[in-house]
Amino acid sequence: MHASFESIHNIHETAVIEAVQALRSEYPAVEAELLPDVACVALNRLPPRYIRHSVDLAFYQAEREREELAALQAQTVRQAFEFVQARRAMRARC
Repeated sequence: MHASFESIHNIHETAVIEAVQALRSEYPAVEAELLPDVACVALNRLPPRYIRHSVDLAFYQAEREREELAALQAQTVRQAFEFVQARRAMRARC
């Protein structure tokens, strides 16, 4: 019998991608082709948490934990934008 692992994902992926898209206009110096880099920087700074089904997370996570996680994700995405923006500026000066 064959096991499928396609349903496993990091809980931060969707939220980080949505935050990158939502905050994009606040960082006009970060070109569109760098947005995946911003997402990767943010995801690498967040503690990994994997689930199989999003409904499992909604069921087992308390409202306060959801709010804290959303705030952490938003803060981390802003830091990632700042990091990528600073690296781009540094490269432009060289």
